[in-house]
Amino acid sequence: MKPWLAPALDYVATWLDFQRSHHDQPGCAVAIADGDEIVLEAAFGSANLATGEELTPRHGFRIASHSKSFTSAGVLRLVDEGRLRLDDEVGSLIDGLHPEVAGVTVGQVLSNSAGLTRDGPDAGQFLDRKPFCSKAELLADLAKPPVLPGSQRFKYSNHGFALLGLVIEAVTGQDYNAWITKEVVAKVGLTETAADIGLWGQRPMAKGHTGRQLLSRRAIIPADNHCHAMASATGFVGTAADVARYFAQLSPHAEHSILSAKSRREMTRRLWPDDESSLGRHYGLGTISGGEGDWRWVGHSGGFQGFITRTAIIPKQGLTISVLTNAIDGLAHPWLDGVSHILKTFAERGGPSTETRDWSGRWWTLWGATDLVPVADRVLCAAPALLTPFLDAAEIAIEAPDQGRITRASGFHSPGETVVLEREGEKVRSVKLAGSRLLEADAMRTEMETRYGEVTSA
Repeated sequence: MKPWLAPALDYVATWLDFQRSHHDQPGCAVAIADGDEIVLEAAFGSANLATGEELTPRHGFRIASHSKSFTSAGVLRLVDEGRLRLDDEVGSLIDGLHPEVAGVTVGQVLSNSAGLTRDGPDAGQFLDRKPFCSKAELLADLAKPPVLPGSQRFKYSNHGFALLGLVIEAVTGQDYNAWITKEVVAKVGLTETAADIGLWGQRPMAKGHTGRQLLSRRAIIPADNHCHAMASATGFVGTAADVARYFAQLSPHAEHSILSAKSRREMTRRLWPDDESSLGRHYGLGTISGGEGDWRWVGHSGGFQGFITRTAIIPKQGLTISVLTNAIDGLAHPWLDGVSHILKTFAERGGPSTETRDWSGRWWTLWGATDLVPVADRVLCAAPALLTPFLDAAEIAIEAPDQGRITRASGFHSPGETVVLEREGEKVRSVKLAGSRLLEADAMRTEMETRYGEVTSA
């Protein structure tokens, strides 16, 4: 393991736990792989607010459009085996399509550049208003002309990836769910992944949750919908560790994979920019990518009724991150970016030294929490309430046992002033940070109740 990674993982876990509580989210599961090894697996909060069931790493989540990356790997396995080509027209394999839909290629559909309808004329299946499309309903929608010509622009299409499920069935002569389970899920070695909810069995399953705005509370979304012909676009269920394990082997640098290195390079290549977005994203073959330099990422995200999920490989770092949330307003996207920000900070600054190691912990004032996070030669004053906790973090240089000085900080902070660890016996009980005394959570809670009265809920 990279020498800085263990302390980084420790802080990732404490930060995500804080963030889940801070944003009043039901639950969050995270897994991080270093190469093909899972080095962090954790869960915070509740699997079901109605019952109070605790969320664990073993709970499954509806990972929705992560399914597209599984389907893409299935198609590319068939390409590697010479049973399919990316320039094959889908109409050569599937009957009943509109002639213009029939003329698009497998590669165009995989790269979401075929110009197909996103969700058909009735998207109620994604709004919990109707069942997911059957094969007959899907083909009826695809018997209509495409929305745009092929290879004109990136245009996301759930119907397109459902069509690829039919392509896999046509080539293999097997049901999509059965074939993808045998040839992708099982061959990667995943034991907590299913192509649709009906295959999940009796294992623990997180429930979805609505937002609070309209009901002034969160309602439970069962999220037990069978996805039928849409499974290849959105049906998959999995744990954070299995999702991270799966995506790790898609990296072009992976030592072991079910795909050839050539197919992995093609799958994760930036093919189509999302030009009308300001997020700097691209689409490949069933993958989304972004970022710059040595921290460029590639992966996928998912949104199912009551779930928001996201996974990213950082190929040059050999890391894969998966963050799964069970609320429709879940913060999987910014939380994954925050995890990457934490990892990058430790990679650049290094793990704690013998001099800085004791300077760690979460400390409170009326204004909230400050985390002291030791790195190689400094202690960073992180703000765990921020989505990027090390943004503009003040830095403390150690000058003597239990004493340091703020050597780098915004002018609005306290540059040049001293910091002291205050102990009772061997244990640090408070921190004097410039002119402010920071307390442990229980001590700060007592101070607030004494001054303002018993704390009441909103």
